[in-house]
Amino acid sequence: MANTILPTSFFRQIGDGIYEPTEAVIGPWSMDLQHGGPPSALLTNALRTFPSPDDLKIARVTIEFLSGVPVKTCEIKIEKVRSGKKIELLKGQYISEGKTVLIAHAWRIRSQSGVTRPVSDGFKTPRLPSSQIQKFFPGVNYFPYGEALEWRFVKGAYDSMGPAIVWTRPRIPLIEGHEIDGLEALVLMIDSANGISAELDILNWTFVPVDMTVGLYRQPVGPWIGMEARSSIGNEGIGQTTATTFDSLGSIGHSIHTLYVNPR
Repeated sequence: MANTILPTSFFRQIGDGIYEPTEAVIGPWSMDLQHGGPPSALLTNALRTFPSPDDLKIARVTIEFLSGVPVKTCEIKIEKVRSGKKIELLKGQYISEGKTVLIAHAWRIRSQSGVTRPVSDGFKTPRLPSSQIQKFFPGVNYFPYGEALEWRFVKGAYDSMGPAIVWTRPRIPLIEGHEIDGLEALVLMIDSANGISAELDILNWTFVPVDMTVGLYRQPVGPWIGMEARSSIGNEGIGQTTATTFDSLGSIGHSIHTLYVNPR
């Protein structure tokens, strides 16, 4: 999609809880499959905006990838698992072609500004670099999702291995006609943590996340959101990617991703 016009959004809403993905959701390996970021962000949007009588905000969201996510019309369903005026647990499903492909659980906690004194985790927010030439995985020439975000690396890159630090911002809205929220911008980005911090050659190895948990002690403020990511791999085909997330105001929280690792 380089040198072409971007779609107007990642998704278009065509009914109550029904969405149609655009080309921008496509990952690097197949034109028929989405990158994990856009559908995870869409599910997170539904969890965040689910009606509540109180000012409850997401403090943690966990998303389980049950299968590849097709570039097909989807339905989002949300239900309340645990009710409460101060704390509640929601469950979300991303359904496509009659099959649930993503499941999410989110804890929402009542937000009270000034009720606690902030305690720093000591993370030092990196400076936002100037504009960079966008480079992606070696040998991958079609990566619409990657093109739909702007990436500015402080350390590492898509085309090098090892830990990385990057700032990102979406070039287009998540949902057509709606301004993207900072939380959705974070989730849209964070599924790439294992890719930017790869420790193996991506053309010869598979290291895909089967889940991701994003924890927050503060709501993200866009448009620029960043992460410091690193990957670790054991000797049994299991890996883990961890990341510290941040915005222009400082650190936001952390994420953890379980990886299935295997030779291609």
